[in-house]
Amino acid sequence: MTAEVKPSSPPLTERQEARRRRILHASAQLASRGGFDAVQMREVAEAAGVALGTLYRYFPSKIHLLVATMQDQLQHMHTTLRKRPPAGESAAERVAETLMRAFRALQREPQLADAMVRALTFADRSVSPEVDTVSRQTTAIILDAMDLTGPPTPEQLSAVRVIEHTWHSALITWLSGRASIAQVKIDIETVCRLIDLTGPAGRPA
Repeated sequence: MTAEVKPSSPPLTERQEARRRRILHASAQLASRGGFDAVQMREVAEAAGVALGTLYRYFPSKIHLLVATMQDQLQHMHTTLRKRPPAGESAAERVAETLMRAFRALQREPQLADAMVRALTFADRSVSPEVDTVSRQTTAIILDAMDLTGPPTPEQLSAVRVIEHTWHSALITWLSGRASIAQVKIDIETVCRLIDLTGPAGRPA
């Protein structure tokens, strides 16, 4: 089953979308080089070739911008994962493989990962739509990896939420130096076993 992420706002025009993509690219580039503190709205506007006021119309704050940057990064990961789906025999194995692939992609850009995670941590209610979009994108990635034969059950969706929480927590502990990649892998594989406890899940082994 393929889960689509619903847009949280009306579709942008082609010109607006191109401008938005330039902004997100500039944000990611600045964060990759200098982390959270390097993403300053004026520098982002200059790098993206837009007026500062225009940037604020798209993203009211740095936190809005970085959370949207994370959603964009996850969307790119999702596209890549769809081109090369996980090969595990069980849904739990496929989800664990998928999340570790996503984790390693973030591992290659640790300053960018740290900036995005810090933004998620700092986000207040004003950023709820953007945070919800990140959550929906993560859910879509997990459900695609599960390869369900029908709609997910409430129990499966609950397991997915717990897996999301664990993946996010594992990312934070790794970024803070409190967990190794090996420990993250163990934690992800352990929590993904919840999927096998929620009933039939996907293609037969």
